[in-house]
Amino acid sequence: MTERLYYRDSFLTSFDAVVTDIRLVSRTGGEALWQVALDRSAFYPTSGGQPFDQGSLTATSRNGAVLEIPIEEVAEDEQSEVWHYTAKPLVAGTEVHAAIDWKRRLDHMQQHSGQHLLSAIFSRELGAHTVSFHLGDQTSTIDLNTASIAQASLERIERLVNEIIAEDRTVSVRKVTRDEADHLLASGELRKLPEREGDIRLIEIQGVDLNACGGTHVRSTGQIGGLALRSTEKVRNGLRVEFVCGLRAVAVARHDFTLLAAAAGALSISRSELPQSIERLQADLKQAAKERQRLREEVARYEAADLLAHAPVHDRVRVVRRQFPDHDGEYVKLLAAKLSSDPHAVALLASTQQEPASVFIARGAHPKFSCGDLMKNALAARGLRGGGSSTLAQGQIERRVLDSLLDELEAGVRAASPVPSA
Repeated sequence: MTERLYYRDSFLTSFDAVVTDIRLVSRTGGEALWQVALDRSAFYPTSGGQPFDQGSLTATSRNGAVLEIPIEEVAEDEQSEVWHYTAKPLVAGTEVHAAIDWKRRLDHMQQHSGQHLLSAIFSRELGAHTVSFHLGDQTSTIDLNTASIAQASLERIERLVNEIIAEDRTVSVRKVTRDEADHLLASGELRKLPEREGDIRLIEIQGVDLNACGGTHVRSTGQIGGLALRSTEKVRNGLRVEFVCGLRAVAVARHDFTLLAAAAGALSISRSELPQSIERLQADLKQAAKERQRLREEVARYEAADLLAHAPVHDRVRVVRRQFPDHDGEYVKLLAAKLSSDPHAVALLASTQQEPASVFIARGAHPKFSCGDLMKNALAARGLRGGGSSTLAQGQIERRVLDSLLDELEAGVRAASPVPSA
């Protein structure tokens, strides 16, 4: 079984090892993926919400040739063996020199240690306990067993966490027996305990938290480098809190600053004026939308009057049939409603601005048929869905068969028997 070097030293960046086993995972298109086991490893496998380490293995042959093998993923199997995924095979017994991707390792340590501290403060201050943790590529999250937390409380938690980070408290690692761990849990000193036998690895943040964990961690809270809460959202288990630590917090702050500066520059204002400017823009947009709708209503009323003036009347029914390539479906629906204000009118309109076309049928008070039934049946015969009320219905159809649908609808209007008005 692989000796896990990161248990003793999370800051170990390189080590020597011997290949103990290798197996083929997959072969696709001439490219293979292998799993390599080592007698000892500092590579952290995905576990407990923390992602795997990356890095490389370097082997030197007897003739002096050097082979460098990138490690793309690390995972453990059900027997707790650690496997290193690589595109190149190595023979069992090969001596290798391994190097850890330190930038990735440090990032994971900052986020994971920050999570321990954040969870401890949420628990201590608000009685909100962490039920799950996820360390993502950009941000990390914890799920708390509470429905909501006030903004003022979130800001207080964030401040307390950063005060402890600034105090540079010691973060230590030790192992205890299962009996000792059970005693610590029963006394309330230990927050949680995994269901496993044997020695338990504990991570302790001086005066703040004692927790069972197999992950990699910093040596003191100062190395977390700061923590920023990003957002909260309700989830099935309670409340999800998004946060960033260390260099991620710096990157996020820089990104946010750049966005704010760009937005302020586009509006020719200072960053501090953005909230008020956005409120004014929203109010202007709301007013502009109202004015646009008023104008559309007015244009539709005039266009409806013009269409009715040129539509012939047959059997006291005035059918207006038109296709509009330059009008969207929303306007054409409005136009159909305006046309139906004439008690003898039937509107058969379509917007062909997009594919599929939007089709509408509307009637005035005099024609006694159901627009919804007529549209529904015509589209159902073509394997499509549509319908509406007795006075207004709509559907969609490919433009290439639009004329045949309009022909059928018009024929249905001419031949329709009376139905009770809505």
